[in-house]
Amino acid sequence: MKVTFTKERETLLATLYGRALDARSRDPILGDTMASSTVDRIDYDFGRLKMTPSLARNVAVRAKHFDNWARAFLANHPRATVVHLGAGLDTRLWRIDPGPDVLWFDVDYPDVVELRHELYPEHQTIGSSVTEPGWETQIPADRPTLLLAEGLSMYLTPDGGHALFRRLTDHFGQGELAFDSFNSLAIKLQKRNPPVRASGATLIWAIDDPHEIEQANPRLHLVEALQALYAPGTQRLTFGYRLVAQLVRPFKRMRNLSFYLRYRF
Repeated sequence: MKVTFTKERETLLATLYGRALDARSRDPILGDTMASSTVDRIDYDFGRLKMTPSLARNVAVRAKHFDNWARAFLANHPRATVVHLGAGLDTRLWRIDPGPDVLWFDVDYPDVVELRHELYPEHQTIGSSVTEPGWETQIPADRPTLLLAEGLSMYLTPDGGHALFRRLTDHFGQGELAFDSFNSLAIKLQKRNPPVRASGATLIWAIDDPHEIEQANPRLHLVEALQALYAPGTQRLTFGYRLVAQLVRPFKRMRNLSFYLRYRF
């Protein structure tokens, strides 16, 4: 199956490949075997993305963290709705395997959703840019709702991101919003990241203070702000990664390069 995505869309192939490489390693972190088998079905030169085994472990640690947050939310709300924003080719729905009373929607561009339906079992999707108003009205708003946005915020504009979060919290009565962010230094550094450079993707939104989200949307209340460099699971990353993380700890901008953020509304 030939895939010809470019720029931001192409990065979804990098994270898919990262999860596949992790699954194929001797000591997988995420163990996403479905990602591994999906890579084998796609006609695409994954080598051009320069996704190394060490970068793949970073991808796996981040994905596992958001999987765990989703599992915890569903344990407390067994009749919930999950809205996966910018789902790409993520297989989180099958990794978590939520109960029959959970409503789960994967949202992404129409061509990405079309590819999902060619590659994956039948599941509920919405084909739209997440920033396009109106798609959320297709989802019932009568349940606790988890809004997941892994690897998305940095590709939005600040105004677009704030407008998206306001629109969703206005539509859904209660729940949580979980996403990861980069600060302004990380946005500059990530432009040198091999998969980002190979795809030509543009990173835009830098969040230097997690409370910025609350200030823009008083309905959102920060519950957790975890520094990605030191988040649970990073002890399984390479020695080089862990050494650098310790060396930069005294420097605020460096230790705060990326956050895993969770808000309640």
